[in-house]
Amino acid sequence: MQQPQPAAPFSGYQKFVIFILAITQFTVILDFMVMSPLGDKLMKSIGMAPNEFGIAVSAYAFSAGISGLLTAGFADKFDRKKLLLFFYTGFIIGTLFCGLVNSYEALVAARIFTGLFGGVIGSISMAIVADIFGLQQRGRVMGFLQMGFGASQILGIPIGLYIANIWGWHAPFLWIVGMAAIIALLILLKLNPVNAHLKLKQDKSPLLHLWHTISKGDYRIGFTATALLSIGGFMMMPFGSAFAINNLKVTEMQLPQIYIVAGIFTLVCMPLMGKLSDKFNKFRIFTIACFWTMGVIIAYTHLAATPLWIIILLNVLMMVGITGRMVPSTALVTGVPDAKDRGAFMSINSSLQQIAGGIGAWIGGLIIVQKSTTSPLEHYDIIGYIVAAITLLSIFLMYRVYKMVQRKVANQNPLKVDIAEEIHLTEM
Repeated sequence: MQQPQPAAPFSGYQKFVIFILAITQFTVILDFMVMSPLGDKLMKSIGMAPNEFGIAVSAYAFSAGISGLLTAGFADKFDRKKLLLFFYTGFIIGTLFCGLVNSYEALVAARIFTGLFGGVIGSISMAIVADIFGLQQRGRVMGFLQMGFGASQILGIPIGLYIANIWGWHAPFLWIVGMAAIIALLILLKLNPVNAHLKLKQDKSPLLHLWHTISKGDYRIGFTATALLSIGGFMMMPFGSAFAINNLKVTEMQLPQIYIVAGIFTLVCMPLMGKLSDKFNKFRIFTIACFWTMGVIIAYTHLAATPLWIIILLNVLMMVGITGRMVPSTALVTGVPDAKDRGAFMSINSSLQQIAGGIGAWIGGLIIVQKSTTSPLEHYDIIGYIVAAITLLSIFLMYRVYKMVQRKVANQNPLKVDIAEEIHLTEM
C-alpha cells in the first residue's frame, strides 16, 4: 500500500508570514478576549447589568460583521497587504479610544469603531493563508495562527488583568495599542505584496462580486457552519469572569491563574491539532472534539462554589475541545472557495461569524440574570444546554463542508490527487 506523502515544509518567508499573521491575530484576539476577564470589573466600575455588558460585547461583533459585508466585494480588488495595513491601523485607533473612554455609552461607541476595522483583519489573514499555502499545509498554519488564542490567555489576559488591577480597566487597551503599532511597522516593512489574485478573472462590480459569492450554495453551507460555532462560544465567554467570581467563588487574584493554565494547554494543543488535522481525517477530529466540548460545557455551567483545581481542570478540558473544533473546521472551510473568490468568501464568512457571535452575546445577556453586582449569575446552566444543541447541529453542517471539499479536491485533479489528502478526505 502506498504510504502518505509528508506535508510540504515551510520556506523561510512562509515562516515569517505565519509569525506576522499570528502576532497580528494575537493583538486582535486579545482586544476582544480581554473584555471577558474585565467583565466583572467593568460591570462594577460602570454599573452595567448583564444585558448591558452583552450589548457592549455585541457592539464590536455586529459592527465587525457589517464592516466585513460592506468590504467583501472589494476584498479581491486590492493587494491584501494594503488591505491588512489599512484595517489594522483603524483597529489601533479604535483600541486607543477604548482606553480613553469613561462611560458605558462611550465604551459602546468605541467598541463599534474598533469592530468596524478589527473584524475584517481575520478574514484578510485567512485569504493570505489560502493564497500562500497549499491545502495540505493549512492545518499546521491554522494551528500556529490560532495559537494567538492561547497566547492571549497565557500572556495577554493575565498581564492585562494585572495592569488593570494597578492602573484600572483602561490600561490593557493602551498596552495593546503599543504592541499593535510595532506590528503594523513590521507588516509595512517586511511583508511582500499579496496580489496574485488580481490576475484572475473577476466581476467588475464589487457589489456583483459580493452577490455572486453569497449566491453560491456551497459557500452558504460554509458560512452557516462557522457561524454556528461562533454563536455558542459568544453566549458563554463574555460572562466567564462574572460566573467564576460570583458563582464559583474565585477571587480576582485567582482569576489570572485559570487563564494562564488553560492558555498554556491551548498553546500546546493548537499546533498539535494542526498536525493531526493534516495527518488524519479533519472531520473526524472535529466531531470527536465537539462531543468532548459538549460534555465539559454542560458539567461546567452547572457548578456552584468549587475548589480552584477543579475549575482549572475543567477549563483546560474545555479549551482542548474548543481547539480540536477550531483548527480542523477552519482548515476545511478555507478549501471551500475558488481562488478568485477567496477574499470575498473570507470576508463574508468572518462577518457572519461576528454577527452570529454578537447575537450569541446579546441572547446570553438576555438569558442570564444577576440581581446585584455581587450576586450569583442565574440561568448559566441553560446557556450550557443551548450551546450543546448548537454544537450538534454544527457537526451536521461541517460534514457537508467536508464532503464538498472532498469533491472539489477530486474534481481539480482527478488523475493525481495528493495521496495524503486523498486518504484524509476519503477514509470516512
